[in-house]
Amino acid sequence: MAADHVNLPPAQHVKVLDGQGWVGLLESMGSEVTIVNAARVSLGRCREAMDDQDVKLLKYLLEHRHTSPFEHVVFTFSVHCPLFVRSQWQRHRTWSYNEISRRYTEVDLEFYVPPQVREQAASNRQASIEPLHVDQAAARQLIDAHNRAGVGVYTRLLEMGVCREQARGVLPQNLLTTFWATVDLHNLISFLALRDSADAQWEIRQYAVAIKALILPQFPSVAQALGW
Repeated sequence: MAADHVNLPPAQHVKVLDGQGWVGLLESMGSEVTIVNAARVSLGRCREAMDDQDVKLLKYLLEHRHTSPFEHVVFTFSVHCPLFVRSQWQRHRTWSYNEISRRYTEVDLEFYVPPQVREQAASNRQASIEPLHVDQAAARQLIDAHNRAGVGVYTRLLEMGVCREQARGVLPQNLLTTFWATVDLHNLISFLALRDSADAQWEIRQYAVAIKALILPQFPSVAQALGW
């Protein structure tokens, strides 16, 4: 029987958040040829390789929002991110998710410390701006100290015999979690349009950019048509 291993990124992955997080491509099904063949199935036609006409067809499908052919391409990613990024990500309910559970394990506790602390935007309650008045070193040190204190309380509770499912409640939102996420290309494109946007939070935007880098080699015509 194969031995369990520590929580590591898959071979094909991109590091984000100053190296503290990552997103990896575990598996994929389908290609650009899959998309054009799905679009032409009503004609009973099937190709084995892309040509210029197929590239034009891809662009036409995207421009006119003929989305169903893109749903025949599927990806499974492994994501290592802070809990607050996970919460934003899993609002996208067209994905399928499975996540590490702190009810079952207390190993590999890691915490995110922002490489830069941003300021609150005065005109937008949910947005941040570049810092002008924040003491970066002091703020980052305070965050790190809080992360460490949370682990201390958590560990003490476990030592007292408190169950993991309750003890985990003291861990900060900067706790890094790992989950698998599966999505078809149509819904992935929608996700990336929202999350690689100037309006998106910086942290989740780094994951969206990384996903583009992971899938672009397999889908160059799609990427070009979408302006990636």
